[in-house]
Amino acid sequence: MIGVPSYHAIAAMVITVAMFIAFARGRMSVEIISLLTIAVIAVGLYFFPLPDTQPIDGLSLAFSGFGHYALITICALMIMGRGLVVTGALEPAARFLERIFKFNRQLGLLVSLLVAMLLSMGVNDTPVLVLLLPIFVQLAARGAMAASKTLIPLNAAVLIGGMATTIGTSTNILVVSIAVDLGMPEMGVFHYTPIVLVAAIVALPYLWLVMPRLLGDNRTENLHELRRFETRLRVTEDSILNGRELSEVVARLPADIEFDDVPLGLLRPNQRLRMTGTHEAIEEASRILRGDAAPSWVLDRIRRRSSETRTDIAVVEMTVTADSRLIGRTLPSSGIADLYGVAVIGIHRPKRLVGKKDDFSEGGNLRIAEGDVLLVLGLPDDLQLFARSDSLLTLEGMRELPRRSKAVLAAAIMVGSVGFASVGLIPIAISALAGSILMFVTGCVKFDRVGRALSGKVIVLVAASIAIGRIVLESGAANWLGSVLAGGLQYLSPAAVLAAIMLFVTFLTNFASNATAATVGTPIAFAIAAQLGLPPEPLILAVLFGCNLCYATPIAYQTNMLIMAEGSYEFKDYVRTGVPLVLIMVTMLSLALVVTYGL
Repeated sequence: MIGVPSYHAIAAMVITVAMFIAFARGRMSVEIISLLTIAVIAVGLYFFPLPDTQPIDGLSLAFSGFGHYALITICALMIMGRGLVVTGALEPAARFLERIFKFNRQLGLLVSLLVAMLLSMGVNDTPVLVLLLPIFVQLAARGAMAASKTLIPLNAAVLIGGMATTIGTSTNILVVSIAVDLGMPEMGVFHYTPIVLVAAIVALPYLWLVMPRLLGDNRTENLHELRRFETRLRVTEDSILNGRELSEVVARLPADIEFDDVPLGLLRPNQRLRMTGTHEAIEEASRILRGDAAPSWVLDRIRRRSSETRTDIAVVEMTVTADSRLIGRTLPSSGIADLYGVAVIGIHRPKRLVGKKDDFSEGGNLRIAEGDVLLVLGLPDDLQLFARSDSLLTLEGMRELPRRSKAVLAAAIMVGSVGFASVGLIPIAISALAGSILMFVTGCVKFDRVGRALSGKVIVLVAASIAIGRIVLESGAANWLGSVLAGGLQYLSPAAVLAAIMLFVTFLTNFASNATAATVGTPIAFAIAAQLGLPPEPLILAVLFGCNLCYATPIAYQTNMLIMAEGSYEFKDYVRTGVPLVLIMVTMLSLALVVTYGL
């Protein structure tokens, strides 16, 4: 006879359901709901403490998430991901995938999903997603599919791949270890991989073709036409243009780049090419061609001062006002580089000014006019001094250039952190924390820019999910639910028994934690197998699979939270895309277990 749950267990279940409903409705922000959940647990346990505990213990439980290793791990991983982005370490991988996406977006997404699945079979889920996340954010910025349409499918692919081997996730290892302690033989690394691959083949079309359509586009639309800047690109000694014709390399340049008055024959050092394009296109073309869009001496000076002062180089757009002394002057005659140590790498002329008299000087240089927009590169203090002194109005916020000199170092730190964690030498929490500290010490990430790497929404959500997981376990709610499940399975077919166990564990893992689901579900499945006269292994595997079906809520797994800020996701996005995937996986895994074990 199943007893009535304690009032603590009832309260824990009510709080969990209430939090889910509040998240799903979306009327309050994630941060407010998370903080309210923590507050309710803290106040409730202070006045109604758990048995054999003190009121102060309830406060420790409610706020334990803010000091939990899982939160520290997530923050450290965010910092390392930021380091890869600001140093440009991921640009080669992003450009490779960008070529596939440009050839065919659907093919690019399919290749990405398959790579994610294969990697996560041998490497822990979290490091795999940490490596892929900033790449796909950069791909979105380069014009591929929006990050909001790719990150949830990518995360699901990583989780499916991690399910396929006993070393794919720490939860798999935990379930197998508990099963061995209960008397089952130890499973090999690929013991149940074929079962997962069957389900993955059925789920892949949903991830690839359906899931992106269920997600919105978080890219902001340009309400105005992108400005096109004119620049004079100088051919340098080490430029790929040196000794070649422009037509030989033009196919490698961004589509937005156009050339005017192209000289005939082979190009030589110090020749200048008149080039127009958007800000991003000019920057990319200069990198590919290894040419200079401003005098070499001022660019070298800016880089040297940046290295000496450890200050990032920035690019900003400024418009020329009626009071500016620059009106009527050309860039060579303006003295901008000498006076302020900044470099003007392009000029945008509004259409209303095009075609006016005296646009160009006798030397062919464009005369600056009121309303022109200058694209200026330099150190932040020098840029501000230039704007104030020459009556310029800043149009766009400063955009910092990647610190490419640190790219190899940042990549090495990330690979080292992921590598040590993947082979099991040290836990991911320790390797991620050590990696983030190295990012700070080596200057890959700066202390005053940490706020850009971390997401307050994710931090409070992680803390709330940890508190919910602990109260569900320590109040006895999880054990009571398991008892109810065991009491009703005797009337079901083997396939339905497996599906019910898997769904029960899936519920726990999506609202509590993987560890809670594994700790509670494995002994229950073993006991149910004995009661129903079924072999224990398929029921234990049902628990293992259920622990990995954490797609339906952002609080189910730390990778779900890692993508939340970058994809601009809401709670309902996980529910809308994750629930169908859970049903597909539960159905296919249950059938595959029945066929494999002849139930």
